[in-house]
Amino acid sequence: MEHLNFNTIIKEKTEDMPMVSIIIPCRNEEEFIGKCLRSVVSQNFPKEKMEVLVVDGMSEDKTREIIKDYIQKYPFIKLFDNPKRIFASATNIGIKNSKGNFLILLGAHATYSKNYVGECVKYLQENKNIDNVGGNLKSIPAEKTFIAKAIALSLGGRFGKGREGVVKNKEVDTVFGACYKKEVFEKIGLFNENLKGSSDMDFSLRLKRSGGKIHLIPNITSFYYPKTRLKDFFFHNIKDGIWAILPFKYTRKPFKARHYIPLLFFLTLPLSIWLYLPVCFYHSAKISFREKDIRLFFIIPIVFAVRHIGYGLGSFLGLIKLII
Repeated sequence: MEHLNFNTIIKEKTEDMPMVSIIIPCRNEEEFIGKCLRSVVSQNFPKEKMEVLVVDGMSEDKTREIIKDYIQKYPFIKLFDNPKRIFASATNIGIKNSKGNFLILLGAHATYSKNYVGECVKYLQENKNIDNVGGNLKSIPAEKTFIAKAIALSLGGRFGKGREGVVKNKEVDTVFGACYKKEVFEKIGLFNENLKGSSDMDFSLRLKRSGGKIHLIPNITSFYYPKTRLKDFFFHNIKDGIWAILPFKYTRKPFKARHYIPLLFFLTLPLSIWLYLPVCFYHSAKISFREKDIRLFFIIPIVFAVRHIGYGLGSFLGLIKLII
C-alpha cells in the first residue's frame, strides 16, 4: 500500500484554498505601518495564498521606506500610489488591482490576531448567505500614559461605541477590518470617492440595502491604537462628526439613527447634560471598578465628554456645510 507523503497532503490542501487580497490604505503611518504589516505577515494563513496591497497616499514621513523594507523580505507585498490621498480612492485602487476571491480591508493604524485572515475566509465559505465579516475591535493605548490608557478604555463599551467583548456571532451594520466576497463589489460597485470620510459606513449601508448581510465573529480581534492626547482625540471626533452628516450631500441616504445622537445631544445643551451626566458617571464607574483604578472614575467622564461633544460639534459643522 502506497504511503501518503505528509508534505504532499499539506501542499494539496493549500492549493485548494482560495486566494486572499489584503488591502491596506495608509498615509503618514510611520509609527504604526510596521506593526500592522508584522501582524499581517504573521497570519496563520498560507503566504502563497495571500497578496498584500498597501495603497499609500503619498506619505511625507518614513511610511514608504518601512513598506519597501517589508517588500524586500516578503514579495507578496505590493505598494501602490494613491494621488487623491483619501480612503475611498485607496480602497478602490486596491480592489481594482486585486486577484483574490476574498478581499480584506485593514486599517494601518491597527494590528490583527494571527487567525484573522483564516477565520474570515472560513466563515464566509461556510456561510454562503453572508457577504462581509469582521471581528471584535479592542482599543490599545499607543503610549504608556494615563490619558492614553483612559482614551483607549473609553472606546471599549457601548457608551463609547466600541465593538469589544462581543461573545456571539451577530449581524451588524458595519465592521472594522472588513472581509468581503469579491462578487460584492461586482454587485454594488466601489467606494464613493466623493466622500473624504465615512465612505466605509456608506459602503456598508449600500451593501445592507442591497440585501447583503454583515456579521461580527468574536473569535478574531483587531487591535486599534487611538489618539493619545485629549486635544488630538477631540479634533479626531470633530472630523468623524462632520462626516456623519456630510455624506447626505452626496448620497441622499442617511446613516443609522445612532450616528445622529451626538448631534441631538449637542443641539439640546445645556438641557441634555442632566440626562448625560448620570449615564456618563455610571459607565465611568464600571470601567474604574473593572480596572481597579479609582483615578479613572475622575478622568473617564472628561474623555467621554471630549468624544461626544467633539462628535456632536462636528455633526453641527457638517449640518452647516450641508445647508450652505
